[in-house]
Amino acid sequence: MIEVDHLHKVYGSTVALKDVSFAVEPGEILGFLGPNGAGKTTTMRILTGYLPATSGTAKVAEYDVHADSMAVRQRIGYLPERPPLYLDMTVEAFLHFVARIKGVAAGDRPAQVTYAIQRCGLAEKQSVLIRKLSKGFRQRVGIAQAIVHDPPVIVLDEPTSGLDPRQNNEVRQLISSLAGDHTIILSTHILPEVNATCDRVAIINRGQLVAAGKLDTLMAQLTGTVSYDLEVRGDFEGIRQTLGAIPGVDAVESVGHPLEPESRHRFQLQAGETDPGEAIAAAIVQAGFGLYELRRHQASLEDVFLNLTTEEPTEGTAKAATTPESENDADTASSSEVPEAASMADQADQTDHEVSPETNH
Repeated sequence: MIEVDHLHKVYGSTVALKDVSFAVEPGEILGFLGPNGAGKTTTMRILTGYLPATSGTAKVAEYDVHADSMAVRQRIGYLPERPPLYLDMTVEAFLHFVARIKGVAAGDRPAQVTYAIQRCGLAEKQSVLIRKLSKGFRQRVGIAQAIVHDPPVIVLDEPTSGLDPRQNNEVRQLISSLAGDHTIILSTHILPEVNATCDRVAIINRGQLVAAGKLDTLMAQLTGTVSYDLEVRGDFEGIRQTLGAIPGVDAVESVGHPLEPESRHRFQLQAGETDPGEAIAAAIVQAGFGLYELRRHQASLEDVFLNLTTEEPTEGTAKAATTPESENDADTASSSEVPEAASMADQADQTDHEVSPETNH
């Protein structure tokens, strides 16, 4: 559904994207991860036709984003970090307005607006002015305007930014419910959001894609080790020797001082590709020691993310650390928060079937 191939973007001497390639399958949710200024928003802008690439190609539903820009825009629903809302319109009126400028036929608009309202849980708020809504409901309206024309692809840029925990959960559930019917790219640096909603992940750092794949596979490939915390009763040296002789245990480390009573000790074990958890418990019991605690640790997505995004940049990418998307946050916010009224209204008046290149997203 989405294919990105050797994408480059250069601003003067600043490399924003370098050789970025990834694909998203139909009905899938891809978490597009990276620290601030890594190139996430630049990639989203290229995919949505807002910004041209310096080189490389990107396709959405088999249409090239450069050669077939209007066809791509018609097939994408875009939610920027700050939803483009008219605060003095009601939810329903705003969605009818957006459906019109996105080229939804007049006879289909009521059904499409109803679909977006119901899908986003806005039925009780459809007659409320948007300025009276909480931030969480405004995000819902932002998602509703992205899906009102029923696009096959939805691009969400930091959709839960600034929400409280309850609102976060509600928006994540909404995004998850859209999978299958829509292909979704979720750009974020909030890792719990990815764990809760995404099928696969792509991690970008300093303009380069550093990892991509399913979450479990990616963590296993990039870490390859597990560790165990133990609390065991018995002779210290005897316990240490028993643990060290277990197949698959690479290292045994005493943690802290002996506990009360002094016969209880804490250890941390490092293991390789073979998980020795069952063998650890069996060896301790067979040796006659008392097992009080056995806790397994495996690298989390946060560990993987930090490992991949804190390394020094490779030669030729140092300038990508600070991209225009991080330098011009104020300009970006002002241009994406509220759509240009004149442009949208003019486009709406021209025809019911034309799609505005400025506001299709």
